[in-house]
Amino acid sequence: QVHVAESGGGLVQAGGSLRLSCAASGAIFSINDMGWYRQAPGKPRELVARITSGGGTIYADSVKGRFTISRDNAQYTVYLQMNSLKPEDTAVYYCNVKSGGGNAYWGQGTQVTVSS
Repeated sequence: QVHVAESGGGLVQAGGSLRLSCAASGAIFSINDMGWYRQAPGKPRELVARITSGGGTIYADSVKGRFTISRDNAQYTVYLQMNSLKPEDTAVYYCNVKSGGGNAYWGQGTQVTVSS
């Protein structure tokens, strides 16, 4: 069984910063891509950023230049540094992990709220 757990969400004023962390544990022996998605009320879940095992990254246009994704392969952990936060970044942020076997796992999500 694989467990994915996010942490680091919270309430912050516009212009502030937060750092999200996500750790995968359990019966997982290798990880390919790791990523962050978000879902705001009444909207579909959307990609925020992804990072490959080799460090290649992609970002949603709305967060480019403000968010940075990184990972620690030895710890099966992925991070999302979020700077210059805007009220429209308010959402539940979900971590997604793709194993070497091709399975995808989701965390429970962490709430990020940005006040204006």
